[in-house]
Amino acid sequence: MSKISLRGKVQKGKNRGSNLGFPTANINLHKKIQEGIYISTSKIGLKIYQSLTFIGAAKTFGESKISAETYFLSNIGNIYGKWITVSLIKKIRNNQKFKSEKELISQMKKDREEAKKYFKI
Repeated sequence: MSKISLRGKVQKGKNRGSNLGFPTANINLHKKIQEGIYISTSKIGLKIYQSLTFIGAAKTFGESKISAETYFLSNIGNIYGKWITVSLIKKIRNNQKFKSEKELISQMKKDREEAKKYFKI
């Protein structure tokens, strides 16, 4: 996969990620990217963070709007209003609808483990 980058200002979302234990940085999507979960890196200012990025509509919650949400593998604090550049490195799975929030959280934990393995952390 060739590296795809997204850039945008972090916006307030629905806080769904935080409520599930996976807070995300939301940015507007200005290009068509295949839906799914990607291992990524995210640059804020001069610092680069290891991350996971979801591109797609949150099917589990009945959403149809495609969005970009990035989860950081380390705690980076409040970044609302900051510019972020997300580089998608490797797609690890397709977007899917889960039967429950519990099932979604379980998969998100597996995704996080796969990203940690990729970054060797």
